[in-house]
Amino acid sequence: MRSKEQYENIKRLHEAEGGLAYTLDVFGDEIANREGYKELSGMEAIHFYLIHKFSWLPSDVKAMKYEDIRFVLSEEMHGWTVPPEAR
Repeated sequence: MRSKEQYENIKRLHEAEGGLAYTLDVFGDEIANREGYKELSGMEAIHFYLIHKFSWLPSDVKAMKYEDIRFVLSEEMHGWTVPPEAR
C-alpha cells in the first residue's frame, strides 16, 4: 500500500500532466488562428499543422505523446502564454 505522501505526489504529477495537455490544446487555437484554419482548433489544429509542416502521416502524428508534441513545438511556443480567457 502506498503512503499518503506517495498518493499526493502521484496526484500532483497527474494534475501537472493535465495542465500541460490543456495548454497544448489552447496553443492549438493559436496555431489555428495564425494559419487561418476555419474548421480546426485545439489538438486537431496541432495535428493538422504537424502533418503539413513535416509531411508526417496522420496516424503517426495522432500516436505522438503530448510531451513529444510539446518538444516539436517548443520553439514556436517560446514566449507564448495562455490567453486570459483560457486561464
